[in-house]
Amino acid sequence: MSTHHYIGLMSGTSLDAVDAALISIGNEQIRLEHALSTPLPANLKAQILELCAGTSNEIELLGQVDRELGSLFASAALNLCQAAGVSPTNITAIGSHGQTVRHRPPDKQRAADAAFSLQIGDPNTIAELTGITTVADFRRRDIAAGGQGAPLVPAFHAAAFSQIGHERVIVNIGGMANISLLKADGEIFGFDTGPGNVLMDSWINHCHGQAFDRDGEWAQSGTLNQQLLDTLLNDPYYAVLGPKSTGREQFNLAGLLSILEKLDDISPTDVQATLLELTAHSICAAIDQCSQGRGEVFICGGGSANRALCSRIQSLLPNQKLATTDMLGIHPDWVEAAAFAWLAKQSIAGLAGNVPAVTGAKGARILGAIYPS
Repeated sequence: MSTHHYIGLMSGTSLDAVDAALISIGNEQIRLEHALSTPLPANLKAQILELCAGTSNEIELLGQVDRELGSLFASAALNLCQAAGVSPTNITAIGSHGQTVRHRPPDKQRAADAAFSLQIGDPNTIAELTGITTVADFRRRDIAAGGQGAPLVPAFHAAAFSQIGHERVIVNIGGMANISLLKADGEIFGFDTGPGNVLMDSWINHCHGQAFDRDGEWAQSGTLNQQLLDTLLNDPYYAVLGPKSTGREQFNLAGLLSILEKLDDISPTDVQATLLELTAHSICAAIDQCSQGRGEVFICGGGSANRALCSRIQSLLPNQKLATTDMLGIHPDWVEAAAFAWLAKQSIAGLAGNVPAVTGAKGARILGAIYPS
């Protein structure tokens, strides 16, 4: 089998940057060749947040930001090729996740035929500017088949990280957090556990104008507020068993502020400490529910750099080995971008990209629309 190269482009709910990963696939081996991150311009981030929150000028703004993001994604892909010393003509395809601006999966309030998920970052623009076949719009086919459209990374986690005879849990901590349970017999399960970095990032930005809490230092200087934690954990989302997925529509600063208004005064530092505990607790509760305290746990995503968060997760999982996906061959910063490169390969090859047990879809489906070079 010859080796092919694919690029994955990912902009997640943290809204910090476009991650670009170049992978090679040959003889069923997935190898990360190069990666880079392109920061989102402040004005573009503000416009995306405006779209996520809802605006009276939504359609005009959506169309504008869609094209701007497409250009930014294209630049990220071309800069990656240059940095890696690879000609764009040697890239089989780009897999672009795009930027989610609305995620409304089926749930108790929303019937399956009313569910939708919308990602922008015009793939026509990406294909035109790069000259590389682009695959995008990965989530909506799964939703059309009755699924959540998320998480989609478990299929890639299984392809890249599973080992028959070993039970592994892959924890992706981005804006939201999700887990993939890779069972020893090859079975795959997973779901979104709830907020990852999104509430911690939103709160420190609200209080101090900072994008994130480096190493969780601010959270560590505070004290857990049990009343706030209990209130946050009372969200019905945590009581629902998978398949399930979530986003900024459910976990956001406005909702947090609404909760805080109803409670006794809590210092901003203690709020941050409690938000860190919420993320750690919800992740570990999901792992305990699925794996029953067995197997190895590997963390990826931006949250893997939060030492306080990872330390707390380890303390809540005392009987499980905890490491990052670096141990499995892919740096935690690039796993999700690499996943969409792999999903592009699946689409081009006419192979399924979803896991029905994870998303709840009626069956395996080929994901993504193909925009030829």
